[in-house]
Amino acid sequence: MIRVAHRMNDDAINKQRKVVTLRDVSAAAGLGMSTVSRVLRNHGSFSQATRARVMKAVEELGYVPNRIAGSLASSGSNLVGIVIPSLHNIVFPDLLSGAAVALTPLGLQTVISVTDYDVAQEQKVIESIMAWRPAAFLVAGLEHSERTRALLKNSGVRVAELLDTDGEGIDIVVGFSQREAGMACARHLVERGYRRIGYVGPHFSFDPRARKRFDGFSSILAEAGMAPIETELIDGISSTEVGRGALERLLARNPGLDAVYFSNDDFAVGGLFHCYAEGISVPSQLAIMGYNGLDIGRFAPQPLTTLRTPRAEIGEIGARLVMESRGPQVVNLPFELLEGETT
Repeated sequence: MIRVAHRMNDDAINKQRKVVTLRDVSAAAGLGMSTVSRVLRNHGSFSQATRARVMKAVEELGYVPNRIAGSLASSGSNLVGIVIPSLHNIVFPDLLSGAAVALTPLGLQTVISVTDYDVAQEQKVIESIMAWRPAAFLVAGLEHSERTRALLKNSGVRVAELLDTDGEGIDIVVGFSQREAGMACARHLVERGYRRIGYVGPHFSFDPRARKRFDGFSSILAEAGMAPIETELIDGISSTEVGRGALERLLARNPGLDAVYFSNDDFAVGGLFHCYAEGISVPSQLAIMGYNGLDIGRFAPQPLTTLRTPRAEIGEIGARLVMESRGPQVVNLPFELLEGETT
C-alpha cells in the first residue's frame, strides 16, 4: 500500500490553529467588547437578553476566556502558587488536598510545581510563578536558596511555608518540629529495649526534613549511650521496592541489628516485605519503625509502628492563613505515635 502524505498550505494551518478571541465573540454577538467582557466577568450592569446573546456566541464559537491574561492586566490574580518537592510520596498529595479545602470555596486556582528536592529548580519555578502575579504562595519546607528567600520575602504577597517549624520562616509557618518527631521515634525504640538500631533514609543533602528527624533521633540515642549502628542512605525517590532493597543491604553489612528506623512508611513497608520474604520474624528478630502514618503501613497484615503526621491539616490551615490579612505567625500542630505490631 502506498501512502500519500498531503502537506497543508499555510492558510489551512493558520485556520486550524486560529484561537477564538473576545473580539470574535463581540462580533458574533453584535455587542461591544466592553459589554461582552462585563458579561463574562459577571461584573457591572447588563440585561438578561444581553447575557443570552453573549453566551450563545460563546457556545457557538467554543470561546474559552484567557484567565491568566486577564489576571496580568489587573493588579493581582486568583492564582495561588504551590511548590512541593515530589508527587511520588502521598504526603504531598495529602498536603494539596488539604489546601484545596480552603482555596476552592474562595474561587482560587492553584498552580502546582514540583522541584524534585532541588533548591535550584525551586528557585526557577518560583520565579516563573511570580510572573503570573499570584495571590499567595504555599511552599514545602524552610530551606531555600538566598535568591528564593528574597523573591518570596519581597514578592508583596503572603507566603506560607509548610511541614517544618525547625528554622526561620519568611512569613507564615505551619507544621511541626521535624527534630521532635525523630526524637519521639527514638524514645519509642529505646523504651522497648532496642539497642542495635539501624537507619534507612534519603541522603541528607536530598531531604533536609529527613536530616532534622535523624538528628533528633540520634540525640535521644546519644542520651541513652548509643548511636545508630548502621545507616543506608538512598538517592532518588521513596518506594517500597527501594526500601526492601535498602534493608537487604543494611542487614548484609550488619545482621545483628535488632531494630531499624525508616525515614518514611514507603521504605518501612518495603523493609517489612523483605522480612516476610526472608523469614525474619517481626518484631522478635527485627523491629521495624516507619514515619508518616500512611494507610499502606497502618493496614498491613502486621500494622506498622509509625508516627502519623497532620499533612492535610497543614495544607488546609496554611492555605486559609495565607489568604487572611494577619501578620507573620508560626502554627505548630501535633503528630501522633501509632504503636503497631512491628516493634
